[in-house]
Amino acid sequence: MIKTEERQERIESVLKQKQPSLTVVLENIHDPHNVSAIFRTCDAVGVMEVHLVYTFESFPEISKESSVSASKWMKIVKHKSFEDCHAYLKARNFIIAASHLDIYSRTHGKIDFNENIALVFGNEHRGITEEYLKYCDFSFRIPMHGMIQSLNVSVAAAVCLYEAERNFRNTGKYNSLQLENALYEKILKEWLLK
Repeated sequence: MIKTEERQERIESVLKQKQPSLTVVLENIHDPHNVSAIFRTCDAVGVMEVHLVYTFESFPEISKESSVSASKWMKIVKHKSFEDCHAYLKARNFIIAASHLDIYSRTHGKIDFNENIALVFGNEHRGITEEYLKYCDFSFRIPMHGMIQSLNVSVAAAVCLYEAERNFRNTGKYNSLQLENALYEKILKEWLLK
């Protein structure tokens, strides 16, 4: 059992490394295990919010065991329409980047993580729908050098999120509080009660 003082220190340390300029959008991801794996990676790199946009799939049921309770430490925002998600993100000055293979896609290493970035990942079989692509500012891809054209969605998310992590680490963003003080204090109080 972790002592109360050690627990508070751990919570404070993690919260001080959160990166509010990065968020993830999952569009109609079918397999709850993929969603859970993405939640775990989001938590690991300091993502504060994950958005679920489900227009034809059902919202996934995420067990605490499969996500190792990662969802407990993030805000999960559910949207029933592309418009709703787009309005939410744009009101918070996010640039929306779709993981999508086309002739205009830049490589994931060319994403500017100094901006507010929302990374969008689509359904395992269909990818991001054409409908949702209309709401995205640009598309990106992970370079592939084999016969297979894409990675599993949870692996693709991990690759991209760790590119962001590398950028944040290299620019010192994990070494200084990225949250506004009032928000930090508010979340700290909430987390201490969990």
